[in-house]
Amino acid sequence: MTGSHLQIVVCGAGPTTDVAHLVHAAHAQTWTAAVTATPNAMNFLNTPAIEELTGTAVRSSYRAAPGARRSLPAPDALVIAPATFNSINKIALGLADNYAMTSVAEMIGRRVPTVIVPFANAALAARLPFRRAVASLRDEGVHVIVGPEHDWEPHPPGSGNDRQRTFPWTTAFEIATRHAG
Repeated sequence: MTGSHLQIVVCGAGPTTDVAHLVHAAHAQTWTAAVTATPNAMNFLNTPAIEELTGTAVRSSYRAAPGARRSLPAPDALVIAPATFNSINKIALGLADNYAMTSVAEMIGRRVPTVIVPFANAALAARLPFRRAVASLRDEGVHVIVGPEHDWEPHPPGSGNDRQRTFPWTTAFEIATRHAG
């Protein structure tokens, strides 16, 4: 599918610094891309570089002016990556306590093909709330890339920096495009 739009939501985790890999993957397939960040993700982003790459502002808050028009095309796919333990649980519960989570809730409700790539350590991922959240999201049609079938597992506590190097940006985009068309 060409000429499509990818909406990317990043959360506050190490791989956020490398989100340009996902933008480049989209551009290579003639997709446009825009990045929305959770408030904590803003500390991980090189915002000017991402804005230059995408040609759009990184959004992390609601429109400044009442009645302001949306400036982005409707998304053909949504990738939430990296998704933290906290954000995955919020998304599954429908909690919309910031602009990024509100956007995600709406896009899932609109049935925009959605891919989530968790970045959580094994201790957090072993928790029942996380396992329930992943199952709930999958039941809702969201593609959660975690488990042996995706060759992406939660990392041992304290090893996130090493695991960041193998973050599956390309896999996330491939799955998103497969479900967008």
